[in-house]
Amino acid sequence: MGKIKNNKNRRPEANDIVNEDIKDKELLVIGLEGEQLGVLSRRDALQAAYDQDLDLLLVSANANPPVARILDYGRYHFEDLKKKREAKRNQSVTEVKPLRLSPVIDQHDFETKLKKSREWLEDGLKVRIDMRFRGRMITRQEIGREVIERFTQQISDIADVSKPAKLEGNTLSVVYSPKKGK
Repeated sequence: MGKIKNNKNRRPEANDIVNEDIKDKELLVIGLEGEQLGVLSRRDALQAAYDQDLDLLLVSANANPPVARILDYGRYHFEDLKKKREAKRNQSVTEVKPLRLSPVIDQHDFETKLKKSREWLEDGLKVRIDMRFRGRMITRQEIGREVIERFTQQISDIADVSKPAKLEGNTLSVVYSPKKGK
């Protein structure tokens, strides 16, 4: 067996363990085409990778024995970045607009908040209603729940409750999302 050649021109990503950075004594090695080469010593696995002018990447460090794969690390890293960019491009982030109500809200204020939340829901945004109980109001939560229930009834034609009313500390919160198909 010859001397192990080091592929210095390849820089691994921060969380990838490649080539000489692999410290395990024995590895289950997977070849370039996905075939299992069996359990090899670290030195033999590195030599097998270097003989093909490829790299050895630790795929599963927690397995017994750890699993390593022979591959072209540069291409692997490029394909991984491409997949991440594509996933980021395809994800949709829905903004959640917050509104705060009071358990003793006046009718006009209630209608104003309702109108604003309708606009946001029609634009495809989610709306989170927070009702903060201050001082002795915490003992009268049923009044706050009635206000939330009235709000839900008034907005039910264009919105669904995606997170039902839940009391966290002294704040009662509910999240509405636009109805599907609107």
